[in-house]
Amino acid sequence: MVDEVIAAVQEAVPVYSGGLDPTVRTGVHAALDGFLELVEGGEPGLPERDVYVRFGRAERRNGRSLDALLAAYRAGARQAWRALAAAGDEAGLDPRSMYTLAEAIFAFIDDISAASAEGHAFEDSLVARELASRRRRLLEALLAEAPVASEELARLAADADWTLPERAAVLAFDAPAARMPTDAVLGELAGRSWAVVPDPSGRVTELSRALRGGRGGLGPVVPLAALSSSASRAALALEIAEEGKLVVASSRLLDLLLRADLSLSSDLAASALAPLDALPAGQRDRLVETLAAWLDAHGEARPAAERLHVHVQTVRYRLDRLREVFGDALDDPERRLELALALRLRRGVAASSARTALAGLASAE
Repeated sequence: MVDEVIAAVQEAVPVYSGGLDPTVRTGVHAALDGFLELVEGGEPGLPERDVYVRFGRAERRNGRSLDALLAAYRAGARQAWRALAAAGDEAGLDPRSMYTLAEAIFAFIDDISAASAEGHAFEDSLVARELASRRRRLLEALLAEAPVASEELARLAADADWTLPERAAVLAFDAPAARMPTDAVLGELAGRSWAVVPDPSGRVTELSRALRGGRGGLGPVVPLAALSSSASRAALALEIAEEGKLVVASSRLLDLLLRADLSLSSDLAASALAPLDALPAGQRDRLVETLAAWLDAHGEARPAAERLHVHVQTVRYRLDRLREVFGDALDDPERRLELALALRLRRGVAASSARTALAGLASAE
């Protein structure tokens, strides 16, 4: 019967069609002995359950899937039942006894399947944990400021089961539910989530979906030796990303420039907007809003009014007030550039502060 069961498994499950590990034959023999022992003793439960747990672990280590293992159990059970049914018929057993025997066989297979699935899953978790650890070491090497020797990088990539691309980009993200592409190397470093993605050109939509409602910043595509610079850009892009958005660094270089040295940028903004500091808060906010809309409209009052949903005369009145405050600055190209940059930075900082406040509220809840 052992030979027949093994032949049936090899025919039904392709992964077992080649040469089998000697432990498989031993396992089949043990399973049949265990079943006969169970039938003879009439005791409920699975004898030597740990045997099947260990067998499930061994099959995972041998690279065979749980689906293949369970399919092998089912094929073996069918063959065992056919052999026992033939023997029972030849011996003239009562059909009701045969029905009871059939129920016992498939209940037994369910039990050993559950035990082996437990072992397979446990071994799978160990493999996943080890792979995650190896990929973290690879990520550290990829993002290191000092380039790692190509031989060492190749070794780490092989250990992590990852094919080294010629070029890649770094994604910094804040997305608890993220599901990154399978060809990306993921990990947590310095309190932030990172992914190294092989040349992501044309994959922005895919990466946006992968964030699943979180935020992300994608650095430029660079050779592997320059990934630390891509990571720096990605981190800056993440700072200006809104919830549910992926910011591609190369498309927001001006904003990244303002964020690169926040202290210097803040000094520029404070200096450029200082003339407004003496005004009451409400009036200051209205004038800042109008100045931003007017600068965005290239110095045209009517488009600015449409953007603000106010009468054009209201905009012109506020512009007169702004000229009183800033003097000739509104007609000086360099000063207008400073004001535009200051307002852009102010909007970015306000959005970042709002995200921080919302995160704090969510955490408190």
